[in-house]
Amino acid sequence: VQLQASGGGLVQPGGSLKLSCAASGSLFSFTRLGWYRQAPGSEREWVASMTAGGSTDYADSVKDRVTISRSRAKNTLSLQMEMLRPEDTAVYYCNARRGDVSYWGQGTQVTVSS
Repeated sequence: VQLQASGGGLVQPGGSLKLSCAASGSLFSFTRLGWYRQAPGSEREWVASMTAGGSTDYADSVKDRVTISRSRAKNTLSLQMEMLRPEDTAVYYCNARRGDVSYWGQGTQVTVSS
């Protein structure tokens, strides 16, 4: 399984970005999908996740500002981010889990700066 994240870039504070993650296999075959991020000098942290049944959960730091979703037609996992803050600057990774096996995308850089 290969995951490829895209959509990152430079955005001003208060701006929006939509990240996408394309998978080589059906995203709907995984038990859990998620987005994580890693800022310079920090450990990778969980941002948002979605179960196979479609239930979603968000980290407190991004709650009410991001939305995780998946598209069966495009076979993509997305993360819509609004009201971005400088502290959201990080490399964002998509993750797909099936049982005890976890797959990671290569990451996409998000920089929030004026």
